[in-house]
Amino acid sequence: MLGDKMAYPSLPAVDIKRARKFYEEKLGLKVMMEDPSPGIMLMAGEGSMIYIYQRGATKADHTVLQFKVDDLDAEMKELRAKGVKFEDYNIPAMGIKTVNGVATMGSGMDMMKAAWFKDSEGNIIALDQMSKAVMDKVKMMDKSMDMGMSQKSGVKK
Repeated sequence: MLGDKMAYPSLPAVDIKRARKFYEEKLGLKVMMEDPSPGIMLMAGEGSMIYIYQRGATKADHTVLQFKVDDLDAEMKELRAKGVKFEDYNIPAMGIKTVNGVATMGSGMDMMKAAWFKDSEGNIIALDQMSKAVMDKVKMMDKSMDMGMSQKSGVKK
């Protein structure tokens, strides 16, 4: 099945050249492949990828891409210096209220901070900083999933 397969987002762009410039110059991603559709595959960290393809205007009012970061404040400072503007949200039903572009969710060991901005095409992108405790839980779940997949396939890891 798909539980052990890589997944990556495909994002629309009205202007592929403008989008490429944004992702390369503002976010520091590298184009690893171009296709004639037109579209581009960008390489992000830890082996992740993002596919951007040209099409007519669309409207997504939700987060379409998230980057896990270790230091949200430092990332925001660097992106702001490159002209990226962060969004402000107040969504009580989801427990999200930003202050200076940052939402803090949870508390104590389970705290997470996030910030959102739009790319050159209006796609909403998030930066997430998870606490060490949350990251440890994610790693533990990942390991147990790996073990479960190994047992199903009969392969020892």
